[in-house]
Amino acid sequence: MAAAKGDTKVAVFDCEEDVAVALAKYIADLSDKCAKEKGVFSVVLSGGSLIDTMRKLVEQPFVDTIDWSKWHVVWLDERVVRKNDSESNYKLAYDGFFCKVQIPPNNIYAINDELPAPEDAADDYEACLKTLVEKGIIELSKASGFPKFDLMLVGMGPDGHVASLFPRHPLLQERNRWVTYIKDSPKPPPERITFTFPVINSSANIALVLTGPELAHAVHIALGNQQTSSDLLPVQMVSPEGKLTWFLDQAAASKIKAT
Repeated sequence: MAAAKGDTKVAVFDCEEDVAVALAKYIADLSDKCAKEKGVFSVVLSGGSLIDTMRKLVEQPFVDTIDWSKWHVVWLDERVVRKNDSESNYKLAYDGFFCKVQIPPNNIYAINDELPAPEDAADDYEACLKTLVEKGIIELSKASGFPKFDLMLVGMGPDGHVASLFPRHPLLQERNRWVTYIKDSPKPPPERITFTFPVINSSANIALVLTGPELAHAVHIALGNQQTSSDLLPVQMVSPEGKLTWFLDQAAASKIKAT
């Protein structure tokens, strides 16, 4: 089942396996388009279950047909821990994805784990992004002036948080920084860096990849017919310049009321 509204598409699949297959085709098609048109494909990854749902990309036919040399990968958010820490989004992506594909190591931009202070890590990562802009790897949005990534792959927590932007947190209102930091994350570990909403919403394409019954309530609030709270969930603030696609399984979509 798929519903489209403007540049937003909501696609509901029978099960997580079907989501994984559809996501792989979606990513592969965008990769091919960007590689041919621009010579680069800038991808933003998040943590959680996303890397597992991307698993079909490391299988045939995708693994041998995608031009991995064109990929440039950054993180939507990251925990301020060592890269080999079990909490690291980099480690999650490396173990489940990078070690199985041929993305050049120099095209994978992890945070500097030699910087233990989250404010320093955020400053350093923002500087990294600005260098990628100077090199022409990432474009700036003509509308916002913030970096415009080709594809941002976004998950969500049961509380509706995206990246490390949590409900009712002051960082939801950050409008100047590209990358900022949080020291009091309600979900451990407490110290993280994160993209801000101006960067998220400057994207050419965003895929919200949400599976599992624990997400059904937040999905219902975001996409259902009734608003149950005056406070917007962070996921409801995702509104890119380009195209937004929701990838849902039946479990995550189970509380959406039919229109």
